[in-house]
Amino acid sequence: MVSRTLLSLLLVFLHFSLMAQQQLRTVSGVVLNEKGEPVEMISVALEGTVLGTNTGTDGKFQISGIRPGVYTLRVGGVGYGTLRERIDLTRSSTTLNLQVNQNQNALQEVIVSASRSVEALDETPASVHVLDARTLQLQSRVSTNISNILAATVPGLGLNSNSTSNVGQTLRGRNVLIMVDGIPQSTPLRNGSRDVRTIDPEAIERVEIVKGATAVYGNGADGGLINYITKQPATGKPFSATTSVYGTGMPFHADETLGGRITQQFMGKVKKLDYVVTGAFEKTGVLKDGEGEVIAPTYGLGETKSYNGFAKVGYNISSNHRVEGMYNYFGSRQNSSYVEQTGKYAETPSVGVKGDHLGIDEGTRYNHNAQLRYTGKSLFLNTNLDLSAYMQSFSTVYGWSTSFQNGGQSTILSNKKGLRVNLNTPFELGQGVQGSVTYGADYMNDVTSQPLVDGRTWVPEMNMKNLAPYAQLQVNFLKDFNFKAGYRYDNVGISVPDFQQLVTSTGAGGNSVQGGELDFDAHTFNIGLRYTAVEVFKPFVSYSQGFSIIDVGRYVRSAKENELSKMAIEPVIVNNYEAGFHSRFGILALSGAYFISTSKLGANLKANELGVYSIERAPEHVAGFEAVADLFISDRITIGASGAYSEGKVDLDNNESFNDEADRYLNGTRIPPVKVTGYINLKPIDKLSLNLLGIYSGERAHFERNSKGGYNSGEGPVESFYVVNLSSSYKVTEKLQLSLGIENLLDQAYYLPQAYWYGRDDYFTRANGARFQLGASYNW
Repeated sequence: MVSRTLLSLLLVFLHFSLMAQQQLRTVSGVVLNEKGEPVEMISVALEGTVLGTNTGTDGKFQISGIRPGVYTLRVGGVGYGTLRERIDLTRSSTTLNLQVNQNQNALQEVIVSASRSVEALDETPASVHVLDARTLQLQSRVSTNISNILAATVPGLGLNSNSTSNVGQTLRGRNVLIMVDGIPQSTPLRNGSRDVRTIDPEAIERVEIVKGATAVYGNGADGGLINYITKQPATGKPFSATTSVYGTGMPFHADETLGGRITQQFMGKVKKLDYVVTGAFEKTGVLKDGEGEVIAPTYGLGETKSYNGFAKVGYNISSNHRVEGMYNYFGSRQNSSYVEQTGKYAETPSVGVKGDHLGIDEGTRYNHNAQLRYTGKSLFLNTNLDLSAYMQSFSTVYGWSTSFQNGGQSTILSNKKGLRVNLNTPFELGQGVQGSVTYGADYMNDVTSQPLVDGRTWVPEMNMKNLAPYAQLQVNFLKDFNFKAGYRYDNVGISVPDFQQLVTSTGAGGNSVQGGELDFDAHTFNIGLRYTAVEVFKPFVSYSQGFSIIDVGRYVRSAKENELSKMAIEPVIVNNYEAGFHSRFGILALSGAYFISTSKLGANLKANELGVYSIERAPEHVAGFEAVADLFISDRITIGASGAYSEGKVDLDNNESFNDEADRYLNGTRIPPVKVTGYINLKPIDKLSLNLLGIYSGERAHFERNSKGGYNSGEGPVESFYVVNLSSSYKVTEKLQLSLGIENLLDQAYYLPQAYWYGRDDYFTRANGARFQLGASYNW
């Protein structure tokens, strides 16, 4: 029934579009640099509309479905100045030859789609950070772990844990929704904290980070969302390929540390068909800290094999109609010859010693993502349509635990299916007022469970269905004011079957729990305004809401109540208030934001002195700021820095004050210490590029020792550290490039924040010592 309805809608849209096509215009052409060379990944957009695209590797672009009229075409991108060209499409289409000049002071001229409509990054009234293809490539030379890359480059995002887990890697002190091309990777029904590292950088073109609570894609984005945008076949050739081979290891403590990585990419365009295919395989050696000690292997990344296969095929039915299919597989397994030797918290680290593991290999068995997508431009009322169906299937295995009766290993199994209908209709309201309305609906079905490897049920199979219509208004008025406002309504139903709780090693559990149906609605709003007239100061203010479902699986697997209906599992609604700006002063670019994030009902995960976790349902208040500065001294020298600070408290006595004696700070699983980064990019000669990145993480200590003399999980005092990474490349020929990246260049023996705030002997592990990645890439 659903498929027939969607087909009918598609036929209607095609009918209207065919009627309108003869009246529509196209602008196409090529973008070249000062040397006459084609420039790829340059954004080309019509100001005052939602129409835009990027140039391919041949520098060519095409924008179709334009209503007759006079427009301003904006052309720009990372490393190039902005070009504005007035074009007259009143009588006919046009073809242009455009030239852009190199100018490193152009980082903000990037078109993003995180709000489901095309926008200029420094003109949207929200905090949006884009990790472009060049930055992604630069940081991938140091580490191919996407969790590490994000931690090093995104202000406001917590640091990584040097493990498969992303516990504590919050965005602005709250949950972050991870997506691949808009497909949710997070498992909210049973949060396993394995959603950040679910794809290889080889398959990613760019990463969009929307900061602050948002409901644009639904559940889970209390602190924002991170969307991995997969590669596009940006080429006009029938066939092109890139092969890369790398060796990895530790230069100062090399024994058993050597590993390797190989990637292969194919892409091309044959008439109306285009494609891109990538594959990546990586095997890491033993990981050691700055003292040469083997890092404890529990949930570690040493002696791990990782696989990624990606394919995207598109077919242009006409200039206004396109269908596209995408598939990505990611898997990662650890097979370590070491076992953990527990250290002493805050004194000696836990390390690895030779030994045999109980159970099967840890790691993500598979993460399948697939999407079928249709896009139509200039349909009825000049409307653009994006219609997609997707699926995600995820399975991961955790380590052996003695907390179960007779021991065991848990897994998380999650399967999602979804449909999205997204439409965008532009409009004009008299002289100087232009805008668009983005509207549609999302449907998702999420089935998640947490069984043990041997088949015992820890969390039963939970079934969530979510239907959400939405609408977003964008208006440009008085030329320099951009206004946005939106609403989304989520109708959520969760079904949990009757089940018997698992018996623990202490004999607890074994209770029969009566399942049932959970139904709730979430009404979320957003509104924002940005002023764009003056380059030296483009301020914005915004208010946005997001919501997240409490970790139902954690709640029901250990709940004392015997009926689901008695459990306090209402969703969390978060309010984000923010003011920020972008500024440019000649060679200096600045941006910053201050935010306040509140929720009347929290979901803070806390542990007592026995290590038993519970969920704290009390009001929360988080506030902080972020700042970024880039100084483009010349085409050969760029320096920059960023800083982020946040703090949060919970109102335990629920009296609307967060400073009473009864109130507490949010623990380390939520609030990261202050983070400051600084970098310098050097290009001594045309063929050589060098980048040094420094990361400083500060102290955070708000909690006292418990009655046992230790710290509850999440409350250990965090100590500061700094680390320096090197990334370099040398272009031997037009086709061959060599690269060298070194993580922890100074071979520091340091601890990441998670090692401290966990407050546990077994998790007190050092970070990696100096580790290199040396490789070569060949385009053929």
